[in-house]
Amino acid sequence: MQYCFLHHAAPLAERHLIYPGHLPQKESVSTLKELVINHPLTIQMSMYGGFEQVGAIGTDLPRDDEEITTEAGDIVLYSGNKISIFYGSNSWAYTRLGKITGKTAQVLADLLGNGDVTITITDR
Repeated sequence: MQYCFLHHAAPLAERHLIYPGHLPQKESVSTLKELVINHPLTIQMSMYGGFEQVGAIGTDLPRDDEEITTEAGDIVLYSGNKISIFYGSNSWAYTRLGKITGKTAQVLADLLGNGDVTITITDR
């Protein structure tokens, strides 16, 4: 699965492709993969709490929530119908969807912590 981030304030050409380095073997991940087969999913994200971007998926995914403390790069399902991508840390009950690897916390903060973003999730 591939995530493409577009910062709302950035020029249209400024896109950032992110490949989660780790996708857990969970029903929610399988369902999300099925959802984006041949139909990219675009989600309008909003900054929240100074540590994450959150946006509605548009449908409910299976939940397997657990109390976790997130860190920069974590991709989680929140409330069964929202995706959150962290550039900071928070403790809450989430379902893990993946982890961005190969990017420092500072790079993620620069990418995600300076205004709302749009993400597109594809099956590539």
